[in-house]
Amino acid sequence: MKQLITILFLSLVLNGYSQNSIIGFSSENTDKQLQLEKSFEEKLNATNLDEWMQKMAAEPHWVGTEFGEKNAKWIKSQFESWGYDTKIETYQILFPYPTERVLELTGPTQYKAKLTAVPVEGDPFTAQGDALLPSYNAFSTDGDVEAELVFVNYGIPKDYEELEKLGISVKGKIVIAKYQGSWRGIKPKLAAEKGAIGCIIYSDPEDDGYGQGDVYPKGAYKNKTGVQRGSVMDMPTYPGDVLTPGYAATKDAKRLDRKDAPTITKIPVLPISYEDALPLLSALDGTVAPESWRGGLPITYHIGPGPAKVHLKLTFDWKLVPAHNVIATLKGTEFPDQWVMRGNHHDAWVHGANDPISGLVALMEEARAIGELAKKGQKPKRTLVFCAWDAEEPGLIGSTEWVEDHKKELQEKVVAYINTDGNGRGFLGAGGSHSLQAMVSEVAGNVVDPQTNVSVKDRRIAANMVNGSDDSFNLYALGSGSDYTPFIQHAGITALNLGFGGENGGGEYHTIYDTYPHYKRFKDPEFAYGVALANTAGLITLRLANADVIPLNFSQWHSTISNYLTEIIDETENMRKEVLKHNKMISLNSYALAADPTKKIKTPTKKELIPYIDFSPLQNELVILNETITEYEKINTSSLSKKSLKELNKRLMKAEQMLTSEKGLPRRPWFKHQIYAPGFYTGYGVKTLPGVREAIEQKNWVEAQEQIEILTNTFKNFNTYIKDATKNLK
Repeated sequence: MKQLITILFLSLVLNGYSQNSIIGFSSENTDKQLQLEKSFEEKLNATNLDEWMQKMAAEPHWVGTEFGEKNAKWIKSQFESWGYDTKIETYQILFPYPTERVLELTGPTQYKAKLTAVPVEGDPFTAQGDALLPSYNAFSTDGDVEAELVFVNYGIPKDYEELEKLGISVKGKIVIAKYQGSWRGIKPKLAAEKGAIGCIIYSDPEDDGYGQGDVYPKGAYKNKTGVQRGSVMDMPTYPGDVLTPGYAATKDAKRLDRKDAPTITKIPVLPISYEDALPLLSALDGTVAPESWRGGLPITYHIGPGPAKVHLKLTFDWKLVPAHNVIATLKGTEFPDQWVMRGNHHDAWVHGANDPISGLVALMEEARAIGELAKKGQKPKRTLVFCAWDAEEPGLIGSTEWVEDHKKELQEKVVAYINTDGNGRGFLGAGGSHSLQAMVSEVAGNVVDPQTNVSVKDRRIAANMVNGSDDSFNLYALGSGSDYTPFIQHAGITALNLGFGGENGGGEYHTIYDTYPHYKRFKDPEFAYGVALANTAGLITLRLANADVIPLNFSQWHSTISNYLTEIIDETENMRKEVLKHNKMISLNSYALAADPTKKIKTPTKKELIPYIDFSPLQNELVILNETITEYEKINTSSLSKKSLKELNKRLMKAEQMLTSEKGLPRRPWFKHQIYAPGFYTGYGVKTLPGVREAIEQKNWVEAQEQIEILTNTFKNFNTYIKDATKNLK
């Protein structure tokens, strides 16, 4: 029995339930903080989230709309009523609205795409007619093209490798690609690089339609007329206003000529429904698509090219519109020049009940609760800054322009930025700077999952194990896709992204069906996970705001980074083995002998051998860095003087900036971070140690060795920074 009690106690401690201490707090301040957190949690009210969503998602509110501005002003008034000093900062950004959309099958049969989603019974928001934003892809270029059609699966690099094997070129053709598989902007980007003159993107029912479940209104999934809007701006080059790269789009800012803006697509691109895609795909002939390419439509999937021929014509108005960011500040009592920032966007493609209002109402509820506590004298030690961003949907524009506008001040004052976006029923997803992993894990161990009554951490770990992962709680690495991007990737500010999901599946994303009725039926009916998000993000915010020592843990950071390097080394070795195997099969004529003689398949040629890369500078530097981190974490911070604590926190605030390079990544200098970046050909998907990893993936061996040297110097600088902090404390 004694052994069992010991095991249970250790289990509670390891899973974050010990109340004897909190990372970053003295034992005396731990008790005060826990009492504050209890009071905060008791104030959270799901009814507020429900009512606010109904109000803000009542009408379409993309950037530049009157209702979008109305929402921003209402959000401002709410924060002011809760005791925040609030303002709206407005930028003038380029936002194209479609004035002409034509898609026609011109041969061998005729069909004119409807390009319209139908209203559904029981959801009056889908019947708002001309008030609904037309389905289109923002930052497609204008164009009027006609050509044979080629089906390219998801339109990602490996799909073009398959086309090359089959001897199929898209040069001079219009491609049709499925949504998913990558961020949508990669599809026209790659198609243009391969010589295509137009791009069509459709939602296949296998991915988010009837292949996944009943369609709306019976179920949550995309019906045959639903279309996903979205930006195709080349965000892996830089996000934000396309005409003001690297600086703010203020009223009088100097702007690029639109023809010189590198992030506008080179070819016209249009999203369509699977109802409109079916006649186009049915008219294709030629090679039958590989099994992994086939979707859920009742046809044989052919690749083409032709005989299907399509005409695509798009024009846009290309106007400057105002983007209204709401910035609400609650001044800290002890460290007013140290900011903890919280953000969620308020603009949507149409009504945006799930994306982004479900996250925004959680942010507002946590801000309201903190404001009430502050009015009763329980103010945070550090300044809190709550932000409701505009123009996130067309390219992270509102947050990017604000960060570019205030970059120097932010790098001096911001402790961390915590982001949320869409939210729903299910499991906690948390990504971000791995120096925050220990603190986030501790918080997640103290937030109760509303369905199972275990901690959200335990439920996340259980899901990981069932899906084949290990039994630990880890932050995922941040690529792009929401408003944390300019903070961590450009300004080098420690960042997190939080949200619940996994049991809230559907096909409403960026369609006219992302409405309050849809959300209430299928996403988070009682707003229980909205409250869970407000609680999780709120506790993280309060701990960062009140900690004696900013709660960064570098040993977990080091372990994660070391794993990333091991991945790259292993992947390089696997590439080498695959090339050797491939070349051997060429020598043995294996491909030709194994091919179906009745099918035209291009015989592969030998590939260049993979050279041996010298990773030892990185490996050696990580060993040295580990020793420095070990020495730093031996320091008893509870015995430090107020002056020493202040100096330490000042250093910790800037630690993430030491992981950036002012030159940025190759061919995209806006992205400064050397540990995390969105992939050049993945868009949202992250590439860790991106300079080195992508050079190797692209087989640019000279650049790979150059990037190893740059990353090694980054680790050296970080090592010196931590070592100096340790020396000063001793």
